[in-house]
Amino acid sequence: MNSRHHNSKPWAANVDLYRKIPTDLMEGSRQGSIFSYIALALMIILFVAETSDFLGGKLETYLAMDVSGEDKRIRLNFNITMMDLKCDWAVIDIVSALGNTQNVSAHVTKWNVDGSGIRVGYRGRNRNQKDIDLYDSTVSETLEELHENGEDAISLDADSLALYKKEHDYVFVDFYASWCSHCRDLAPTWETLAEVMVDAGEALGNEIPHPDDYSEADYLRAKRMQMPVVIAKIDCVSHPKVCNEQELIRAYPTLRLFVDGEPWKAGDYRGHRTITDMVEWLYYAEEQHKELLDGGTESVRTLHEAHGAARERLDDHLKEKEDKRWNNRHMDGKRRLHHDWVDEEHPGCQLVGHLLLDRVPGNFHILARSGSHDLAPHMTNVSHQVNSLTVGDPMAVHRVETSYIKNLPEKLTGKIAPMDGNVYVTENLHEAYHHYLKVVPTQVDGLQIGARFLRAYQILPNSQLAYYRTDMVPEAKFVYDLSPIKVFYRKPNRRWYDYCTSIMAIVGGVFTVVGMLESSVEATVKASRR
Repeated sequence: MNSRHHNSKPWAANVDLYRKIPTDLMEGSRQGSIFSYIALALMIILFVAETSDFLGGKLETYLAMDVSGEDKRIRLNFNITMMDLKCDWAVIDIVSALGNTQNVSAHVTKWNVDGSGIRVGYRGRNRNQKDIDLYDSTVSETLEELHENGEDAISLDADSLALYKKEHDYVFVDFYASWCSHCRDLAPTWETLAEVMVDAGEALGNEIPHPDDYSEADYLRAKRMQMPVVIAKIDCVSHPKVCNEQELIRAYPTLRLFVDGEPWKAGDYRGHRTITDMVEWLYYAEEQHKELLDGGTESVRTLHEAHGAARERLDDHLKEKEDKRWNNRHMDGKRRLHHDWVDEEHPGCQLVGHLLLDRVPGNFHILARSGSHDLAPHMTNVSHQVNSLTVGDPMAVHRVETSYIKNLPEKLTGKIAPMDGNVYVTENLHEAYHHYLKVVPTQVDGLQIGARFLRAYQILPNSQLAYYRTDMVPEAKFVYDLSPIKVFYRKPNRRWYDYCTSIMAIVGGVFTVVGMLESSVEATVKASRR
């Protein structure tokens, strides 16, 4: 019994997972050495890959309902160039399920663009289109009453316009349409302006009785005028060729001054449509023209006399106010003329800024509209180039586009601004491109500034050409719809013990698999030798 107890081993010695094999029984081989190097190389490769993935880690994609409601409104950033639309008429409207906003001007800047696509001048920031006086309220007579003594505003057609431009230094033309309400309102004012200019011009150098409408002093000043201005008008309904093809008239009324047969360099008249304002503008035009010709001597300044005659038409209580406005404008008239650049053939406008949109389906569109003109729909061309169009915080957009965050999927960076650089040209009338934008909220781990997380938005665009009736003004429309599904790009949340487990699995797995391969090769070799 004592002998049995003496030969028994402690129970702890029986639990031995790492039993040793005597060295005499171990045999090395060249084949085993090769497989050992292979196993070691695989372990190192897998170890490096696993460590790199643990420390860096690729972003994984998750989908979830967007129920955060953090952004009550979303920001849309745009930089769009209208290729054939003047800044004076280019407006942006927003339409959504919550209401409409017309002529958005906050956070929007307009730049004139020349025919070569070069931005040439500052247009304005945060301004609505300027409200102007559409007619002279001091003209109390109707057009029929003014015509009782004859029609002073000369009606022209294509041939007579060419003749008048050739024979007269200054021809001021009203391009109008009979259906245009603004044109009908302006007609008595235009006829009265013609009376001022025609009476003054005809009296030059002639001893004739002065008209009853003016005082003796006004009449004498009118006689000293040396450069009368022909006041004319063209009905674009009756003469569409000269308006649409020759002069490229796009809105009614268009008041255009021809100097020496050419449109005045400062562009069409866009000021208040009162007698005094128009004569005042003509005065500055004459001043600029004569300075170009002969250095601007005092003898060539004549239209200030017409300004004086026009002022006499005002009531006494209006003269003081008009004098103050005249003095203020006298100093900056020259600068205003030079800055009002217009390209008649290819007027362009670059619109830059951002809109704050409601989180509901809607659209914003760019079109031509003017509070002081009736536009010709068939002449509106809304061909455009999308220089930049993004949604969300500009800082988030910049960080995604510049790969500020590593390991971002390429499909994400390509969908933040997929329309940038695209050009949409309409070849025919009554056409415009409409764009349908599916906006997908996106959240990326690491996309933040301090403690503030930034949200990006992917855009899935679809564009198509739309056709309009001949009486409708085409518009470049961008329809947006916010997706209720949010995309998450997150780093895998791995614990340190997951990493250790993976490393052990690599070592044990490689050792076991390579050992099985080595045993199989060894058995095959021995079998082939028999």
